[in-house]
Amino acid sequence: MFRSRCAGARLWRFFGENGAGKTTLMNVLFGHYAADSGWIEMFGAPLPSGNPGAALARGVGMVHQHFTLAASLSVLDNIVLGTRSIWSPLSGRRAARRKVTALMADCGLRVDPEARIGNLTVGERQRVEILKALYRDARILILDEPTAVLTPQEAGVLFATLRRAVQRGLSVIFISHKLHEVTAICDRVVVLRHGRVAGEAEVAALDRHEIARMMVGAEIPAPVARPARPGRAAITLQGVSTADRGAVPGLRGVDLDLCAGQNTGLAGVTGNGQAALAGLLSGLNRPVEGRMTIHGEAPGDWTPRAAVAAGIARIPEDRHATGTVGDLDLTENAILERYTDAPISRMGWLDRKAARDWTRTIIETYDVRCPGPETPARLLSGGNMQKLILGCVLMTDPGVVLANQPVRARYRRADLCASPVAGRAGPGGRRCC
Repeated sequence: MFRSRCAGARLWRFFGENGAGKTTLMNVLFGHYAADSGWIEMFGAPLPSGNPGAALARGVGMVHQHFTLAASLSVLDNIVLGTRSIWSPLSGRRAARRKVTALMADCGLRVDPEARIGNLTVGERQRVEILKALYRDARILILDEPTAVLTPQEAGVLFATLRRAVQRGLSVIFISHKLHEVTAICDRVVVLRHGRVAGEAEVAALDRHEIARMMVGAEIPAPVARPARPGRAAITLQGVSTADRGAVPGLRGVDLDLCAGQNTGLAGVTGNGQAALAGLLSGLNRPVEGRMTIHGEAPGDWTPRAAVAAGIARIPEDRHATGTVGDLDLTENAILERYTDAPISRMGWLDRKAARDWTRTIIETYDVRCPGPETPARLLSGGNMQKLILGCVLMTDPGVVLANQPVRARYRRADLCASPVAGRAGPGGRRCC
């Protein structure tokens, strides 16, 4: 049951744990899902449930957590897709370009209208999604975890844009789990817990600690930092270069030692070789120059299977594209890289009961909120999907963990679940991250 009221041109923040119902609620508001009971009133009139067309006509725009853009089309084509008549393509396109250009100037969202979506950065793609909604004259803009894939600089640009939009009369509903963003831009916060409103107040009347307590229903313990004692190098790169892959740059003469018992952080703006390094270490790429050793030995046929056999586990950046298979259930996803290992495999045969038990252990240990192991992975919220991936990695007790954005789309208490990633990298540990 949910009951709340959003009024006026303001920036509302819906806050809550993974699985609290934030995205589900917004999908009901946008018409993607039909409500089982209750009603929605918008601008003084009832809004039909389960009807995206009615929501769009009423002025509701939504930017989903995972973008819905056609990578092969231009920015302009994506913005106007579904709005132009097929009978006047040329004149309609010229008018659309003028409107889009004026919209960009008005709201400060600058993107080349003729640029191909596939060549844009994540931040630029998000601007296109917002422009899509504003092009349709949205009066209420819903943003689902908009900063989850943005750099701090890109998030700052987004916040400035939202402030200008609110000043122009737009109502913004901002879904997030990041506490520091609440006080940065929001006027009012609504906290959800287990599908119900746990609290609602003006941001000025609350502090971060109180919001966090409402969100989880308990005090959140402070993390404990432990000094690292690096051991032997688990992975060594000497002058390693890799080939470019389309718009993704490769590595250029990289020297790096990843030592056991130590967390190694990789900093940099997205698109500067992080993906290439993760691909190399997980067996997806091979070096074209230089030397790589794993536990002191040069690998032979370096493949993803060889990386798994060497005790290297990965937490991929894109949980949908490379972390899970959405149409497979949680059990099938949990064993994708381990289906030949005992106890899941017995003499070449898959033990389905053992696989389900393995998955239940992951679900319980890492608080993956779902109906059960038979749930399709695509039905999980972003944070719960990330916890599933984290559990699948850590349950195998790997020697090396490649964690690419491991706490993306996860709330503060869930970050504590990630502590085992670094736990063995503390004093006396053998894992490197």
